[in-house]
Parts: sequence; C-alpha cells; structure tokens
Amino acid sequence: MQLYQSNQIKIYNSLTGKKEDFKPINEGHVGMYVCGPTVYSNVHLGNVRTFMSFDMVFRYLKHLGYKVRYVRNITDAGHLENDADVGEDKITKKARLEQIEPMEVVQRYTVDFHNILNTLNFLPPSIEPTATGHIIEQIELISKIIDNGFGYEVNGSVYFDVHKFNESNEYGKLSKRKLEDLIHNTRTLDGQSDKRNPQDFALWKKAEPQHIMRWPSPWSDGFPGWHLECTAMSTKYLGDQFDIHGGGMDLKFPHHECEIAQNEAAKGISPVNYWMHANMLELNGSRMSKSTGNTVNPNELLSGDNTFFSKAFAPGVIRFFNAQSSYRSVLDLTDDGLLASEKGFYRLMDGMNLLKGISASGTSTFDVSAWKQKCYDAMNDDFNSPILIAHLFEAVKYINQIKEEKASISVEDLALLKTTMHAFVFDVLGLENVIEVNSGSDKLAGAVDVLIKLRQEARANKDFAMSDKIRDELANCGIQLKDGKDGTTFSVN
Repeated sequence: MQLYQSNQIKIYNSLTGKKEDFKPINEGHVGMYVCGPTVYSNVHLGNVRTFMSFDMVFRYLKHLGYKVRYVRNITDAGHLENDADVGEDKITKKARLEQIEPMEVVQRYTVDFHNILNTLNFLPPSIEPTATGHIIEQIELISKIIDNGFGYEVNGSVYFDVHKFNESNEYGKLSKRKLEDLIHNTRTLDGQSDKRNPQDFALWKKAEPQHIMRWPSPWSDGFPGWHLECTAMSTKYLGDQFDIHGGGMDLKFPHHECEIAQNEAAKGISPVNYWMHANMLELNGSRMSKSTGNTVNPNELLSGDNTFFSKAFAPGVIRFFNAQSSYRSVLDLTDDGLLASEKGFYRLMDGMNLLKGISASGTSTFDVSAWKQKCYDAMNDDFNSPILIAHLFEAVKYINQIKEEKASISVEDLALLKTTMHAFVFDVLGLENVIEVNSGSDKLAGAVDVLIKLRQEARANKDFAMSDKIRDELANCGIQLKDGKDGTTFSVN
C-alpha cells in the first residue's frame, strides 16, 4: 500500500478560494505544471521562492508514492514587455543591448537558472520544455481558437476575442475579476491598435523588421503571444485536463486567466483542477524592485556580496528559511530572519547527527507514532511546512533528552524516528546535512581531534586561557565544540 492511500491531502485551490481534498484524475498519478522563468537575466530571488515551494510539493507527492509528471517550462522566445502587447520582447532587447544572438542570452541565463537551483538542492522536473521548441503546437492551438470563433487576425497578428469568449464562458473566474469592471478601468484604444477591444490579448504577433526572433506562420512571420506557450506545453505533456498548475501570485492575472480562456476556447474544457499560487517575497518589508535598488539575487545572497545582509548564508539555510513560512504567505527576507533561520537550521542538523548515535533502552517516553502522524497531518494540510518544522523540533528536543539520559526510546520507535526524520528533513524539505558534508573529511576530523586533545590537556593542567583560546579560534573558523558527558564533539557551521 502506498502512503498516498492513507494520507488525504487538502490543497488551497485559487479557482474556488478554499481548501479541497486532492483527488488526482488518474489514481496514483499526478500531472503538475509550473510556469518557469523567462531567461533574459539572472533568476530573480522571488522566482526562486516560487520554484522552491513547488519543489517541496513535488517532493512530498513523490514521498507519498505518487508517480508525478512535473513539467516546468523555459520561456526562451521572449514576450512583450507589458500586457498591452506592444514594445520589444525582453530577450531581443537584451540581445540588442549586448550585440549578441538572442539564443546566447537564452543559453547564458538558462545555465545560471540551473546552477542556482542545483546549488539549492532542487529536484529536476520530469520535463523542461522550451517555448521555441513548441512553435508548431502553438500555431495549431491558434488555428483551433480561430476556427472556434474566439480569435481574429488583423494585419498578420492574431488576437483572442475576450468579449466573444465571455458570451459563453467566464473570463476572470480565477482572479475573481468581472469583464465589466475591466472594461470600465481600461483606457480606450487610441486608434493605432489592431485589437477590437482593449481587453483582447495577442495569440500571434507579426514581427517588425527589427525583431530578431521570428517564425513563419499562416498569418505572418512573427512570434507567439506570452500566454499561449504554457497552454500549448502543459496540455501536450499532461493532457487537455491535468491535476495541478502552479506559479507565482503575480501570474494569476492575466497570464493564468488567459491560459484558462485559451484552453476552453480551443478544447471546450477547463484545463486544471487545482490552481496553486505562491505568494510574494519582500526584502526588508518592501517589494523587490530593480528600479529602486531594493533587490538581491541568489548568488549575492549565497556569497554575502551585497549591502543588505551581514554575512553569506548556506543554501540549506535559505531552504529552511523558505519552509518556515507557508507558500501562500508573503515572506519578508531580512537579515534578522535569516540569522534566526540559520540557528534553527544548524540546531536541526545537530539533532539529525545526534540521532545517528543514540541507542535504544527499554520503553519510549515519547509517543513516536502519534508524532509521526502529526508530521503527515501538517503536510497534508496544504503543505504546511511551518507546522511540520515545529514537529521536527519536538523530535530534536526528545533526541537531546535521550542523549542526556533524561528520556528513553524502544528499538522499534528508534527505527521509526530515524526513518521519519530522514524522510521529512531530507526527502520532503530538501535540506542537506552540511555539518555532515563539511565534517566528513577524515583529515578535518583528525585535525580537530588533535586540537580537542590539546584543549583537554590544557584543562587538565588548569590552563583555562589556552583551553578557551582553542575553543574560540575554532569557533572563528566555523567549528563549534560541544562538551558533554561522553566527551567533546564538534560541528561545522
């Protein structure tokens, strides 16, 4: 029996605005699509937060025994700079500024994206399709929309007729916006637009002479609209209807709203059963913005090369920081917050290392089975990682009590505690035991053992100044000594 058969997940569905029991379309299988990055610059830390949240969702579904097909796209065709369907696409703009080919831009920042995610211990998606690799599918989708009466061509460009669609469907049901309100709040067209209505959006744009990225189509040499690629790629690999579609809160309107409209217009069905949206990441209480300078990229956070934070932070600390907040909550990135998360992260890793060495003795003074169920209950409740972490620290407290001989644990419960802690800390949260990795070198361990012995000799000779100096100098190097009844151990921070 797979774990998913005894664990009912509830997911907050943005479409209905409430938590719902998760029931996949196909028993034991999950299809999940998450909107990936537009690769025209280094990946934004806010985007990393979104991808990290869905990496945790992916990990938990796999842990429960689901066969998950996780599709996360790469937008490498560029899209126009604003929702008015005018301007220059971001990849082309970057290529012009640097006088290189657009695909050089794409390659550079795709590599950066993958490097960052690898550093932060992401699992790769099952499929990572690119927009440029699916131009044919996008053209076919546009043709269906036109044939069904919801698209129109003007001067080589094709637009989605939102007003026509809204006569038989509901445009705005995901973002809870009414077309009447959108009309009221939209400026009238200036006479230069090819659109019938300001709310219409581009399915295909005719390329201007200076536009570098272009493909032949029945309507013109041009390029697809921004919203179209995700509809084409998600349904190609997951079917016309699939289980979960994720992305950042900023994509709910218009991007995801338009995805729903395109799929319903082309195929007559709503594409997704559960819409999930990760909330925004702020920096020191304000929105991240390049224009104001209130921004930091992942490499700067990892290296400490920035003016916002007092030090560099390990990848595991960043993952732990993210998991301490619900994916649906706004998360404020601050120095104090990261420093507190760093302490919590290393406390958890210390607990994991202690767990390896404790021994069973008689009966348990802690209900491990009930604790294990609370861990699953937390993740089953819309992937509530903050509550899960609270339960993990319950176990760390118990582990320390066993080590200090203030508590005991049975053989069966010790095995259960070890497997459950490993599953949630490493497999689900995706944390890595950097203490174990960093202290795993025999040479390092040997050198520290020599210093520990010298310190013990100093203490035996009542040379406490030397003893303290050895401890403090090691601490300055990130090596913390811990004195206990069984001797002195060390951890690497």
